[in-house]
Amino acid sequence: MKEIKCPKCGSVFSVDEADYASILSQVKNAEFEVEIQRRLSEIALRQKAEQELEFAKVTRNYESSLNQKSQQLNAKDAEISRLLAQLKNIENQKNSEMAVALAAKEQTITTLNSTIAQNQANLQMAIMEERAKAQQSMKEKDIEIARLQSDAKLEKSNAQVHEAELVKRHEEELRTKQELVDYYKDLKTRMSTKMVGETLEIHCSTLFNQLLRPIMPNAYFEKDNDASDGTKGDFIFRDSEDDTEYVSIMFEMKNEMDTTATKHKNEDFFKKLDEDRKKKGCEFAVLVSMLEPDSELYNGGIVDVSYRYEKMYVIRPQFFIPIITLLVQTSKKSLEYKKQLLLAQSKDVDVTNFENKLIDFKTRFGRHYEMASKKFDDAVKQIDDTIAKLLKIKENLLGSENNLRLASQDTEDLTIRKLTYKNPTMKAKFDEARGGEE
Repeated sequence: MKEIKCPKCGSVFSVDEADYASILSQVKNAEFEVEIQRRLSEIALRQKAEQELEFAKVTRNYESSLNQKSQQLNAKDAEISRLLAQLKNIENQKNSEMAVALAAKEQTITTLNSTIAQNQANLQMAIMEERAKAQQSMKEKDIEIARLQSDAKLEKSNAQVHEAELVKRHEEELRTKQELVDYYKDLKTRMSTKMVGETLEIHCSTLFNQLLRPIMPNAYFEKDNDASDGTKGDFIFRDSEDDTEYVSIMFEMKNEMDTTATKHKNEDFFKKLDEDRKKKGCEFAVLVSMLEPDSELYNGGIVDVSYRYEKMYVIRPQFFIPIITLLVQTSKKSLEYKKQLLLAQSKDVDVTNFENKLIDFKTRFGRHYEMASKKFDDAVKQIDDTIAKLLKIKENLLGSENNLRLASQDTEDLTIRKLTYKNPTMKAKFDEARGGEE
């Protein structure tokens, strides 16, 4: 039993559980309806405030736009009228849109109450579904963990197998390399020192013909057989483009047997290689060497020794092709500069040749003029001497003419009578001769 006190008369009376529950239900329903009405009034007031705010905002924007349009288009009355009409239509449209929005919001309010209960039920169902999903996810994670553990064991097993295969393969390659080393050691033992060096030359020549000859068909790579200067290298490499040589290399191959008592060093051959490079007009010098096999410096790759001799490198045989391609690519970058330099040099040579020819012409002309002048003076002198001689000859001739005239007179005066005068013997002879003729 429940006791209830009347708020008006103050009397207390008892009611059973059913009546109490009915009264309590009536009170709750009344309070719920009051709460609903209160919330609806709050929503309506909020919607009204939002509508007034939206209207004020639209009105403010409208006034701002109107003022801006008025300031910009004072000189265009017809346009202002059209814009005012357009703005009025926009306002009407906004009002109609606001009315539609208010109706939609009122419809939303009516449907909101009906969806509250449904949302609560949906919330309970969602909680139950999430719990079920969480349990399912835990089960899937346990399965995934078990699968990952199994995959890890399998990967570990495969890694061990792969490691064993790598070890076996490495041992096989090591054995093959050792056999190859033993073969070359035996080959060096059976070969003479000259044959060891020639084997390295043949190896490099074969590499060039196999790898570079197909892509550089016009390149020159031959043995240096010209020993006219007293020394020669092993190979000379040259290549050109458009009749302009852009790279040239002097190669020297050096090798020796492991059992050779006197071990040579690479630097023992630097000076000779540099001299061969200069004598044969090569730009680079490369020593392909198997000497000093334990040197970390020469075993590390291409060694630049330009600090000792200009443009000189020392390599192992495995870097023979890379050094050629490297120098070729480097030199090709300067090919255009070389062409321009040769063109400039040819122009300078033309000017120099012209100046030299002009100077030579002046020199020869001066020498010839001097010789001609000397000969002219000699000729004039000889002519003067000749004239003097001719004058003397003339005098002599004139004197001989007088003598001849006197001789002629003497001849004309000569008679037999004069000849036989006081010469009886000759007179008797002439008389005898005259008598015989008679």
